Amino acid sequence: MRDAVTNLIKNYDITGRYLDRNAMDSLQDYFTSGTARVAVATMISGNAAAIVRNAGIKLFEEVPELIRPGGNAYTTRRYSACLRDMDYYLRYASYALVAGNMNVLDERVLQGLRETYNSLGVPIGPTVVGIQIMKDLVKEMASNEGIDNTNFVDEPFEYLNRQLSEVSV
Repeated sequence: MRDAVTNLIKNYDITGRYLDRNAMDSLQDYFTSGTARVAVATMISGNAAAIVRNAGIKLFEEVPELIRPGGNAYTTRRYSACLRDMDYYLRYASYALVAGNMNVLDERVLQGLRETYNSLGVPIGPTVVGIQIMKDLVKEMASNEGIDNTNFVDEPFEYLNRQLSEVSV
């Protein structure tokens, strides 16, 4: 898993360049938001079960056909699998949040997910909605904890949604 610093240095090293003003600005932005990143990751870690539970409740309110007979979250096993997957997305989003780099999402979540969801007939639309709900809950919790600028929270959740939305299921 790479972080924002190693990724930036790797890119400059490949091209044989010294770090320029853009690189320094990127590093400054990453380090400036470091305390807030760690605070949000700690908040996610301490509240993961509640975040997933509340996101699940909201998701099933917005897309109730998922829990009706024939829906993809109908039966206890499928419902639990849906919440388990939401928990995976939240956990890996927290890793990417701290790293300031989305590679962990590609390596640990997205590779193979398309094939798995296709083979199981899992609809992508509700998955994207659930990830968006979790992002909103995390941002709200961060704001309530006094973190003024929560824009960095968007990146891992939006990256997941963007990558999943490109899937043709």
